[in-house]
Amino acid sequence: MKVLITGTSQGIGKAIAMRFLADGHMVVGIDRQEKTIEHESYNHYAVDVRDKEKLPEISDVEILVNNAGTQNEDDIEINLKSLIFITEKYAIQEKIKSVLNIGSASGHTGAEFPEYCASKGGVLAYTKNVAMRIAKFGATCNSLDPGGVITPLNECVMSDPKLWAQIMDETPLKKWATAEEIAEWAYFLTTVNTFCTGQNILVDGGESINYNFIWKND
Repeated sequence: MKVLITGTSQGIGKAIAMRFLADGHMVVGIDRQEKTIEHESYNHYAVDVRDKEKLPEISDVEILVNNAGTQNEDDIEINLKSLIFITEKYAIQEKIKSVLNIGSASGHTGAEFPEYCASKGGVLAYTKNVAMRIAKFGATCNSLDPGGVITPLNECVMSDPKLWAQIMDETPLKKWATAEEIAEWAYFLTTVNTFCTGQNILVDGGESINYNFIWKND
């Protein structure tokens, strides 16, 4: 299938792209960073998702994974508004099979930075809106909402022994997910699943049970 993924240069987005490529799909990546994936079935556009005028024309997208996001950097513009624009541009058409938005456990709990929580909470609501609108194409739309994931974005707390111990105290499974684990969820929800739609799938090791957010002070 033809898969469009945003934010593919590192972390969760790169892992998702590699998962689709491993199963023979054609993947198009959009990321403001340069290409970090070398594969014959991968095509990369180095574009900021906020730059609407420079976004490429890509027809007949069958799977869209909205992964591009940030934390404390124009969160609502990048995490929510750009996600909406990308979806409206590429996914609301008859070839679409599935849309997956990468949300956050913080969108459920509110236990993080204010604009980040607001942006991810908006993603959860928009997911349901899209699910209703693309159902006529037989397509699904869900959000995958991770808790802690081992990625470069989270390095500042993963490398602090004291903070890491506190975070593990708040996480019943006593671990964070790998990007590859999240990629498996993304693959299942977009290629195997054909009936679950309009849902916000929380994958956080039980962290949200405690509703506490721990981060590094500046």
